[in-house]
Amino acid sequence: MNKESRIFVAGGRGLVGSATVRTLRALGYTNILAPTREELDLMDKIAVEHFFAQEKPEYVIMAAARAGGLKASITYTAEFLYENLVLQNNVIWQSHLSRVKKLLFLGSSCVYPGRAPQPMKEEYLLTGPFDPTNEGYSIAKVAGLKLCEYMQTQFNETFISCMPCNLYGEGDYFSHERGHVISSLMLRMHEAKEAHNPEVIVWGTGNVRREFLYVDDLADALVLLLETYDKKEFLNIGSGTDVSIKELAETIKTVVGYDGQLVFDATKPEGVAQKLLDISKIKALGWKPKTSLEKGLVKTYKNFLSKQS
Repeated sequence: MNKESRIFVAGGRGLVGSATVRTLRALGYTNILAPTREELDLMDKIAVEHFFAQEKPEYVIMAAARAGGLKASITYTAEFLYENLVLQNNVIWQSHLSRVKKLLFLGSSCVYPGRAPQPMKEEYLLTGPFDPTNEGYSIAKVAGLKLCEYMQTQFNETFISCMPCNLYGEGDYFSHERGHVISSLMLRMHEAKEAHNPEVIVWGTGNVRREFLYVDDLADALVLLLETYDKKEFLNIGSGTDVSIKELAETIKTVVGYDGQLVFDATKPEGVAQKLLDISKIKALGWKPKTSLEKGLVKTYKNFLSKQS
């Protein structure tokens, strides 16, 4: 890529997309296309065709997705499967028809088998059944990964993929119904602090372990892959460390300044026991995470507060 290349960031106003746009601009890229959902509905095949014909992107980052935390994944299984299949197929296939120079598709670490060995290597994909709590989303994401792989094999096009772990940071979606674990816990503890509520309920035992990556660190990795990587094999991207949900909740409690009690509801689902990625391949390319979990949570909460005023 050169600094004037036309780069389309699909989902450019979301958590991953907005961080990627910030990073690209900081690096001097000047021709970034990041339409809002109102400006470009990726579910609309005709609208996507018109966008590519008019804007002629040379590079595409497929960061758009219908996603959410555990509660949303369980509640909206059909929507997560259908909508992700439609929007990612529209963008990937139109990129093929428009002969873009490179496309980068984002998967998710939740697509690995529920009982995969830890840390999870790239070759563990599809070696066992999906975790039933996010099966619909997982099937869609694997379909996207495989479509990009087949584009390389059949058409010799540089359609690459990566597999990020759980993400958080500036631009996250704070919602009780559809928020990811960090944004959801942060929102609930903030509201409990403001309302002087004595307790906050956390789903599960708190013992399951998850890996979290600050989204700006992911954006650094995405730009590196877009600039230098061209193999059909996808790469894991994560922090390389995990924490229990209890440890995470306690840290968020400190960051928010909530002095109430955390109550773990073991009757609620909590997913598989552990999700931790093996990130040796992406680190071999020269990338490594820079933001600690505590530092990232402080940044995230400050950004959350700035939007409340």
